[in-house]
Amino acid sequence: MFALFHGHKCFFHFHASRSHYSLSKNAWGSTCPISLPAIRSFASISFVKATRVMQSMTSPESISYLTQRDAAEIDEILMGPLGFSVDQLMELAGLSVATSIAEVYKPSEYNRVLAICGPGNNGGDGLVAARHLHHFGYKPFVCYPKRTAKPLFTGLVTQLESLAVPFLTVGDLPSELSKDFDVLVDAMFGFSFHGSPRPPFDDLIQKLVNLHKYNQTRQKSSVIVSVDIPSGWHVEEGDVAGEGIKPHMLVSLTAPKLCAKKFSGPHHFLGGRFVPPSIVEKYKLHLPQYPGASMCVQIGKPPQIDISALRENYISPEFLEDQVEANPIDQFLKWFDDAVAAGLKEPNAMCLSTVGKDGKPSDCGFENCCQFYTFRYTNYESRKAQQLLENPRASLLFYWDGLHRQVRVEGSVQKVSDEESEQYFHSRPRGSQIGAIVSKQSTIVPGRHVIHQQFKELEEKFSDVDLIPKPKAWGGYKLKPDLFEFWQGQKSRLHDRLQYTPQEINGKQVWGIVRLAP
Repeated sequence: MFALFHGHKCFFHFHASRSHYSLSKNAWGSTCPISLPAIRSFASISFVKATRVMQSMTSPESISYLTQRDAAEIDEILMGPLGFSVDQLMELAGLSVATSIAEVYKPSEYNRVLAICGPGNNGGDGLVAARHLHHFGYKPFVCYPKRTAKPLFTGLVTQLESLAVPFLTVGDLPSELSKDFDVLVDAMFGFSFHGSPRPPFDDLIQKLVNLHKYNQTRQKSSVIVSVDIPSGWHVEEGDVAGEGIKPHMLVSLTAPKLCAKKFSGPHHFLGGRFVPPSIVEKYKLHLPQYPGASMCVQIGKPPQIDISALRENYISPEFLEDQVEANPIDQFLKWFDDAVAAGLKEPNAMCLSTVGKDGKPSDCGFENCCQFYTFRYTNYESRKAQQLLENPRASLLFYWDGLHRQVRVEGSVQKVSDEESEQYFHSRPRGSQIGAIVSKQSTIVPGRHVIHQQFKELEEKFSDVDLIPKPKAWGGYKLKPDLFEFWQGQKSRLHDRLQYTPQEINGKQVWGIVRLAP
């Protein structure tokens, strides 16, 4: 639990166990309980996700690649003796494409999606993907120039129309697709196609080829996602003339086709999580393990990235002095509610920073080491607690990437009462109580098994005990804020930064607001 307060007038309490916080203003306003999930430690979403992706990646050399003949035979077996229907396989394939896109291209940045669908099953995969992308928060458009009259395909069209997904004719498309769309889904032709594309698909393929040249002159590029086979490529030999579509992402289905060996884009995914063991054995397939419940898995090495080129040109509403709340806690609550409403992952995550007498800063932001309760409940003998003893000041940082916002809070720190720590300790789940006893935080342990063995022993010891005793060296802290800074990302790095500090005017405590240079 974390409590923010100014002097003896304003307290800001977060109670994880009750899933709410209350803000007591006394002379500055009335108490207002507001719903809030337990605030947990700040974790770098990008770091965690990158680690998971790296773990799931498989070397392209160890993956099986299918010939055109083998791919056709596998489809016949799936839809014959193995009992799959074409609509089942199409649904699974389209879902795999949509989830692959969502893994890399977030709807907050790549919202406008154009699915260009051909007349065959590959086009059906694109229609299904467009439906799922709509439900994932994207704004899909569909170009489906050669519609098929089969009930399966007319049903997919009806489903999209019921979601008000726009269908565009070839004539409706802009000359430069990058101007109107962030993601282009190439679902024109699959592995069974051979020969030269006929109108209007020849022109549509050329638009995607031209997109690569156009993107080279832009700071932010549209991306091409090809379904199973980049349209116009030879299914086994790839882009023979070197003048075809150069997709940024390839989503192979069932197993990669031979042409995928020639794919040089940054993101290669495998989808179609339906291959039974009998087919794996018959065709001696080597396929990667899908992580968890995911419908896709990334293949190959991560793309080489120029770190110096990783920049974001933020586009945000202006953050002006005459629009903010007079009290920084009210402003914080306003922004926090925005983060919750935006559906950001763990909007209650934050990073705690302290400095000991050696002058070395320490951030506590990973795992579950600094929970935002009264301030922080922890082992009073931990490294972080020692730093707070030596220098009882701390800084908190909330970062809301999806809104281009962050809030920094600085202030002095003191322990909460033992009664409050006792009350909070017994509000925690029993497992967390035992975990607090086991963990001599920040001390070196011989191995993971030691902690787990101690945990099991204490579980057995307290199995018949209603009230587990709180460790004496365990309790909470609270922070008295003397500075808030609200940051809003803007174009050309001309960010908005408004800083609140306490001032006394005419004998009254107020918060002064100043603008800082970005």
